[in-house]
Amino acid sequence: MPSIRVLSHAFRAWRRNMKWAKHEPETPYLADLLSGSPVCLHVGASDGRHSYVMTQVAPDARIYAFEPSAFTFEVLKLCLKWHGIADQVTPIHAAVSDMPGELLLVTPKKTSGRMGRAYAFVAEAPPEGKVRPDLEDTGVEIQPTPVVTLDEYCRRHGVTRVDFIRMDIEGAEQKALKGAQQVIDRDLPHVLLEIHPIMLESRFGGSADAVVDLFRSRGYRMFALNGDRLEERTTVAPDVPWKDYFFVHPSRAPNLPDGVFKARMAA
Repeated sequence: MPSIRVLSHAFRAWRRNMKWAKHEPETPYLADLLSGSPVCLHVGASDGRHSYVMTQVAPDARIYAFEPSAFTFEVLKLCLKWHGIADQVTPIHAAVSDMPGELLLVTPKKTSGRMGRAYAFVAEAPPEGKVRPDLEDTGVEIQPTPVVTLDEYCRRHGVTRVDFIRMDIEGAEQKALKGAQQVIDRDLPHVLLEIHPIMLESRFGGSADAVVDLFRSRGYRMFALNGDRLEERTTVAPDVPWKDYFFVHPSRAPNLPDGVFKARMAA
């Protein structure tokens, strides 16, 4: 039986989804990328709100949802059940990186006293000093979490095609993408990626430029919202701690559903 805290969090998440409330501004654009029966990887699935959206815009989608937090993983499973999409979405309790194994999930405690679960990140050892350079906190909660690579997971579980990747993992994106290069090279999937320049550098020894280069070196085009307008970019936006970016490969453009991305890719 789930705890009262899990039930409470799951109910709030389920209710938000039913009202289409508190979704990121990029969410409406998923319908311009997904059609038919896409296979999707949802990395950093949280309570599953993006998984829910994927099933609504592409009812035949098959989704693999990776979530490292033991607490949030229980919330995710309940939300999938209550939304009636548990047969479409496979929840996986794991973080994603460049090597399988085990890491620590570091969750800051916000100044409000609440756990900052949306700001949790993986680490090899407990952080020293300030938990995150882009967040005020009053402490930290640490728990071990299993780790997989997307290449390994897809190989072991017979995922022979990936059409879309949604990834929001608080600075670990460069390592996770390194562990997904076989999938990316094989399928050239559409990607919606939240890039965290400060966390990439301060906690993972990476860079936003390296993340962008991983895609652009493969011929991908990069897009991001500027206000309510989708614009093409070649670099990340300056002076923001994090931002979502779309990556679309020209080879997939002819099969895009009618919408803004199909129009932009034809330009």
